[in-house]
Amino acid sequence: MRFLKDGAVPIDNNWIENRIRPIALGRSNWLFAGSLRGGQRAAAAMSLIQSAKLNGHDPYCYLKDVLQRLPTHPASRIEELLPHRWTPKTGL
Repeated sequence: MRFLKDGAVPIDNNWIENRIRPIALGRSNWLFAGSLRGGQRAAAAMSLIQSAKLNGHDPYCYLKDVLQRLPTHPASRIEELLPHRWTPKTGL
């Protein structure tokens, strides 16, 4: 009833439902990660992908660039490859 009195209140919660749907759908898939370590690796990968999205990056371009740079990137500067600090190489 609140949306009738305040036009700024949305009439439904579809926006948030669409945001949490991948989490809800993924729950059953995550049961089959194979092991605790497999689940932790999957969680790390999903965290990187979601962080890339939140920082306005295309996750595919982000992961492709980071995985190409990783073998020769100095370990002391690994934080440069995190989504909130990453800058794509020219030509991506």
